[in-house]
Order: sequence, then C-alpha cells, then structure tokens
Amino acid sequence: MASRRAAEEQIARGFVSINGDIVRKLATIVHAGDRVEVKGNAVAPPLEATYLLLNKPSGVVTTMRDPEGRRTVADLLPDSRRVVPVGRLDYATTGVLLLTDDGELAHRLLHPRYGVDKTYRATIAGRLSPADVGRLSEGISLGDFRASGAQVRVVARQRDRSIVDVTIHEGQNRQVRRMFEALGHPVLALTRTRFGPLRLGGLPAGHVRSLTGRERAALERHRRPMGEPPRSNSKTETTTTRAT
Repeated sequence: MASRRAAEEQIARGFVSINGDIVRKLATIVHAGDRVEVKGNAVAPPLEATYLLLNKPSGVVTTMRDPEGRRTVADLLPDSRRVVPVGRLDYATTGVLLLTDDGELAHRLLHPRYGVDKTYRATIAGRLSPADVGRLSEGISLGDFRASGAQVRVVARQRDRSIVDVTIHEGQNRQVRRMFEALGHPVLALTRTRFGPLRLGGLPAGHVRSLTGRERAALERHRRPMGEPPRSNSKTETTTTRAT
C-alpha cells in the first residue's frame, strides 16, 4: 500500500490498527491471524515474496521514483509490483540489480556485517600496473573511509586503457570509481557482473527476470549468520510497517 516511510507516517497518524486497536509503535509485531487495517481497510501481506533480477542500463536512476523526472528502474519493470532495489548502482553504472519486497533479506544483503561480495568489470583510463593491483589488494584510503582489500584480475591491458574485474564486499557510494580514481585511473565504463550468488549471465540491458529456484536458495544462505539454523521464509509474522 505504501513505501516504508509513508507507512511509518500512517502509523504515527493513527491510521493503522491491529485487531481493532490503533497502533503507533513502529516496531509492533503482526502475528498470523491478526487483522491489520489502514483507515478501516483490511490489508494482507503477499503470500510469497517477489525476487527480480534487472540488468540496469546506463542513464537510469536506482530508485522507484525520481523528483527530477529521470528514468528509473521502476520504469523497466513489467508491472506495478511494489518492490525496491537492494542497494544502488550509479546513474552511469550498468549490471546486476536485485529488486524485492523481502525487506528482511534486503537488510541482510546490505549490512556490512555480512559482507556480500560484488564483482564489477571496469574499463579504466591508462595501464594498471602490478603496483596498482597490489594497492587495491591491500586496501586503499579514500579519505572518509579505507576500502578493504579487493580481489583484482586484469582482463586486458591496451595502450591507453585497461579492463579489470574487481570484487569488493563493501558498498560505499561510488566506491569502485573512487578506488581507481585514487590511483589516477578514472573509470570509463563500469558494469556489476555479480551480486552475491546472482550473476548477469546473458540477460540483455534493460531486461528483468524472476530469480530461479537455485538462486533463491542461494540467497537464503545470506538470511542468517554463520552457524544459525535455517528458518522458514514464511510471511506469517512481520512488522506493521511491512504489513502496510
């Protein structure tokens, strides 16, 4: 019915009730069998979560709505499903982008504690030297934070540019671009080829598809910390903000 922020506003204004009682606490838990209403209208969560893989093209904003009127990832979806992108890709960056309505899993995938690997193919200006590769592998200071060591593979070196695969587990704003800029090699083109277990494969730019059963099972392993027993992916218990 609404974005998380809009749902929180509706809760604060007393528009949301559980079993006939108005709730104003955002962390209120909804149990199986509870009746959730917004302005007197019953609301039920979807029985199954949606998981979509998009090959984001350049010139598209990673948001569902843009106040400047630019094209967004929402414009590329086949219908009006209420999903959100998991993380962001820059306006000019292309490649793998996961969209889902599974808020718990999205939080796990983005949380620094779990360090989900992300692989990018970068075309950079100049020839990347072995010393540059060493600095990237050891970690490099970007001013406001220090990027951890990355896995780096030089795919090709040309006279005036290099093609490099780089894998990071952080997700700071423009991190890969800033890493190469710090070495004096501005990024000319950037594509994310892998996000955790999800790979770009042959999906054309601007196209979207549902995840396969194997991909969904692989993502489930990121839902819990190491050593924690598996849990059901049922949506029978959720927070009020997700239910609305």
